[in-house]
Amino acid sequence: MGKFGKILFWCVLAAIGAACVGASYYVRNSAEAEISSQATSAREEARRIQEQVVLYSERLVPARVPFHTLLEGLGIDAGTVARLISSAQSVFDLRHLRAGNRLAVGRSVLGDLRSVRYRIDTDRVLTIAPQGGDFHSAIEIIPSETETVGVMGEVHGSLFEAVINAGEKPELAMRLAQIFGWDLDFYTDPRPGDTFRVVVEKKLLSNGEVLSYGRILAAEYKNAGRPYGAVLFHDASGTPAYFTPEGKSMKKAFLHSPLKFAAPITSHFSAHRFHPILKEYRPHLGIDYAAPSGTPVQTIGEGRVIFAGAKGGAGNLVEIQHTNGYTTYYMHLSRILVRSGQRVEQGQSIGLVGMTGLATGPHLDFRIQKQGQFLNFERLPLPPSDPVAKRDWSQFVALRDHALALMPLKLTQPNAVLAKNSAPAAPPGSTP
Repeated sequence: MGKFGKILFWCVLAAIGAACVGASYYVRNSAEAEISSQATSAREEARRIQEQVVLYSERLVPARVPFHTLLEGLGIDAGTVARLISSAQSVFDLRHLRAGNRLAVGRSVLGDLRSVRYRIDTDRVLTIAPQGGDFHSAIEIIPSETETVGVMGEVHGSLFEAVINAGEKPELAMRLAQIFGWDLDFYTDPRPGDTFRVVVEKKLLSNGEVLSYGRILAAEYKNAGRPYGAVLFHDASGTPAYFTPEGKSMKKAFLHSPLKFAAPITSHFSAHRFHPILKEYRPHLGIDYAAPSGTPVQTIGEGRVIFAGAKGGAGNLVEIQHTNGYTTYYMHLSRILVRSGQRVEQGQSIGLVGMTGLATGPHLDFRIQKQGQFLNFERLPLPPSDPVAKRDWSQFVALRDHALALMPLKLTQPNAVLAKNSAPAAPPGSTP
């Protein structure tokens, strides 16, 4: 190799070395920049977590526990509790706390207090949050939307269980029991294999949580193969009421039972029954329902309270006179919720089950009388209210068909009631 070749060789070698060194510095600087960027991002993420992430501790409000006790039980010191209460009282009266509502305390990941939230009702939340060196309170409206949906289920035990198994709340079971309460006793009548279908308005949060139920537009309960249908309309006075798909009123002059979910009957109407306390045979002119003390008792029909108080062996007694000539008696109550002379509506709670007077255990002795004669309520036909008025028939048919069209399909086969009512029928009392 000549002299020139050697010079060229060393120049190329030096250039390659310089390139390698440069590349090494570039990679190193890039790595350091990446590490620095990642460290900065991590610090910013940690700061955001500390500032923005709120972890909530939640509990249900128990009965008769003041607000300050609840907050202290959730780990807030007494001084801070006093400031929270002072702030909250400006927008909400804390004496109106309701047992069963939710209270939540939110803290940062470092444990700093960030929020106190109390669910006032389905639509409102009381929020208390730090602001400057103090706290700010406000009542927030919970954003929601209402949807009309179809729900169905099958009964294996009770209606309560069936509704819950269908993904709904027990409130819906109570509503169904009220609708069909003139025809069915949901303690004794349900059978395994019974089905229900309902078209109901739901108030929903954005995450799909059900806040509450609105109107039930149509419902069906099939009991031991027999379908009972109900459609929401209005009576002659314009009051919302339920009717069968054929236009007959669901409402009867009397409810099917003096208990919303009537307990088992332990003693029937009899002219010759052995009295468990007096140890003698005598007439039992009513029906005994076994139920725990404190179970609400409802009046089976609207009327006026003509007696409310203690009366000998009947214990605490409520006596109600009805406009159709009947009088009903509710005996052995642990507590009376009405007074003499008061007007009561059908289904209104008038007392609580107890064992006052001559009673061996908690139960309700219910009796019904007409024109001085006691009747067997189990065999008494319940007179219905008026059907859909002829002048309203076209409007009823349109609403009925729309509601029934929203019914979910039956669990096993199309529903006969829905099929039968797909076309308008003649108004009640008219000639086909």
